[in-house]
Amino acid sequence: MDHQGYSRKVLAKSFYSEDPALVAERLLGALLVRVYRGVRLSGVIVEVEAYYGSWDPASRAYKSMRGDLARTLYGDVGLALVYGVHKQWLLNVVAHREGDGGAVLIRAIEPLEGIDLMAKLRGVRDLRSLTNGPGRLTRALAVDKSFHKKPLYEETYGLWIEEGFTIDESRIARSKRIGVSKDLDEPLRFYVKDNPYVSRI
Repeated sequence: MDHQGYSRKVLAKSFYSEDPALVAERLLGALLVRVYRGVRLSGVIVEVEAYYGSWDPASRAYKSMRGDLARTLYGDVGLALVYGVHKQWLLNVVAHREGDGGAVLIRAIEPLEGIDLMAKLRGVRDLRSLTNGPGRLTRALAVDKSFHKKPLYEETYGLWIEEGFTIDESRIARSKRIGVSKDLDEPLRFYVKDNPYVSRI
């Protein structure tokens, strides 16, 4: 990806007050930024998945509003939703229209800044495998449960999302979500075509 001419303006809270699928697609090209021990780590978002509320069989709120994750899905937009799967932390951002629920899972980023430190945090040398998966990118950015419910529309907590790059619609592909036993008919995984950091084609 051409890394020239990108915006470091933090995405506003209102950006996330739309249908999760729309927010997911618009997040492609945005910058996920983490400041770790004074070092700015960042990557271009190249793969995401949209999730809905209680009617989505793959959602953390499916058929139930009980529990913290379900309530967070229906809560304030723009907050980080962090949960563990297979000993890995997964980072989502809450996104939905008023009265509904939903979130976007950040599945992969293309490393941009602080790559050496990201590689050290991951313990890998192969840059292609550094951040090409939801658990890999959280390890590379030192993101854990402590960021759960923290706003990603401000820099206060050292984790936020910036406008980044504009991705032409012709470069965006869609598919079914990965690793879900039941899915909706609509393809809700969005990724940048031919990007080497996408977790799976």
